[in-house]
Amino acid sequence: MLYIEYPKCGTCRKAKKWLNEKGISYEQRDIKEQNPTVEELTEWYHRSGLPIKRFVNTSGTLYKEMKLKDRLPEMNDEEILALLATDGMLVKRPILVDEGFVITGFKEDEWKKLLGVE
Repeated sequence: MLYIEYPKCGTCRKAKKWLNEKGISYEQRDIKEQNPTVEELTEWYHRSGLPIKRFVNTSGTLYKEMKLKDRLPEMNDEEILALLATDGMLVKRPILVDEGFVITGFKEDEWKKLLGVE
């Protein structure tokens, strides 16, 4: 299982703590040091079944600086994925990737269900 995070993100720290408490093993990756590629993002997007907006970090500084709230509605999925691949800080995190699923953000109930833990 691949766990992608930004170590300074409070939600990522909370998710990582949760994984550790549940004894779930994972490979860790820093999204800022190793930005997801267009190919990875495209694969994860299609595998996840999530709306494209779930991959966008809408609360980030860069999102606001780039005025993406106004720009994204005019962009198609491929353009959005290409944009996200330019900077990991544009990507919603944490991301949890396994053979059977891809999930963005940390919602404990969703993670419990996906991982089959209490």
